Amino acid sequence: HTDNTGSNEINLKLSQDRADAVREYFIGKGIEPDRVASKGYGEAKPVASNDTDEGRQTNRRVEFVIKKK
Repeated sequence: HTDNTGSNEINLKLSQDRADAVREYFIGKGIEPDRVASKGYGEAKPVASNDTDEGRQTNRRVEFVIKKK
């Protein structure tokens, strides 16, 4: 996820790069690659207002979803 600073295209790439970096970290720690997926959402799913520095900082994040097999 990103804040709304910059273009949508740049934010989508940035968020995907962040997600991929986290995925690679888990793979490097021994998690099987087929058990870890990554998806970037750019600025599409804010959890805070992008009108303040604090809100923008909150929106620059990575979330994890753990699913039971």
